[in-house]
Amino acid sequence: MEIKLHDIGEGMSEGEIVQVLVNAGDFVTVDQPLVEVQTDKVTAELPSPFAGRIENIFVSSGDVIEVGGVLLTISPIERKNEVVTKTNNATRILAAPFTRKIAREHGVDIENVIGSGPAGRIVDEDVMNYIELGRKAEVELVQNHKEKKEVKSDTIPFTSRRRQIAAKMTKSVRTIPHVTHFDEVDVTNVLDIKSMLAEKRGISLSVAAFYIKAVCVALKDYPIFNSELSEEESLITLKKDIHIGIATDTEEGLIVPVIYHCDRLSIQDIHVKMKQLRERALNNELKREELSSGTFTISNAGPLGSTGATPIINYPEAALLAFHKTIKRPVVTDEDEIVIRSMMNLSMTFDHRITDGGTSMRFTNRIIELIEQPSLLLTELV
Repeated sequence: MEIKLHDIGEGMSEGEIVQVLVNAGDFVTVDQPLVEVQTDKVTAELPSPFAGRIENIFVSSGDVIEVGGVLLTISPIERKNEVVTKTNNATRILAAPFTRKIAREHGVDIENVIGSGPAGRIVDEDVMNYIELGRKAEVELVQNHKEKKEVKSDTIPFTSRRRQIAAKMTKSVRTIPHVTHFDEVDVTNVLDIKSMLAEKRGISLSVAAFYIKAVCVALKDYPIFNSELSEEESLITLKKDIHIGIATDTEEGLIVPVIYHCDRLSIQDIHVKMKQLRERALNNELKREELSSGTFTISNAGPLGSTGATPIINYPEAALLAFHKTIKRPVVTDEDEIVIRSMMNLSMTFDHRITDGGTSMRFTNRIIELIEQPSLLLTELV
């Protein structure tokens, strides 16, 4: 079968062979490009109308061929002892070579395109419309996927208290280089004393009152943690009074009422004062003066189940100590015996501008000593 140069729809009379895309003896499929032809308007690939073997090639690159000139010959593949010819190839797609090229470049199977030209001929616009429809379908698929992933949401007001908390926490983090170290303390003896006082004396004390008393004693030994830094004046002020802030969780947010002159109070007095402040905080009855002038803050996160944290310092204070939940677990004693003890984690956060990790650890060790040996606190009772 002869393959001739035909008018590719641009009113051409001749074309220059850019390159021959096959060799004699090659087997080709339907619509496989055979030669690339350049006219005065376009460059197009001429496809094979048949499947078969290339017999002869009559042109080469650079040749100028008139419309109707023979380019090459193909021997069609025989199927069921019949030669496939142009007349019985009912599945041939009507489309210009340049139209087919557009389809190939965009990965479009031209057999899926519906032609709008005469006799169902596929024109350039048909291919481009098919491509555009595919893009729209892809965009819609992505949009539908995004809509499915979107979750409906509600809003809640950013209240005055939350704004105040946000402002203070942000200022603290931006101003203070925070460092937190962790430790643990055996609180078994404190719990035993608490139980004994309740059973034999009818005195109800929270273990937090013991912890706070231990902190007050340790602050006298390490006053750097009861201080305030003024970078403008290049001064660290060591506060003589110890006012302990008690971080309290309320429905409206975190609030820190203060136990003033806490070092002058007994463990029982601390317990009573702490209970009163907590009740007033939960009922939103605290006065402004009960929320200011703290020198050191305690966070008793244990009742909520916390095992560790990196607390933010209550600016402009120098440190914050958090007590976490108590867990019974096996502990090896100095005598290499395994016993069950009540252990609690500590999180100590300090201002690295005014002191270092070693001092912080010694301060924490002093607190641990006082809690693990609560009898040492007897010398501090008033």
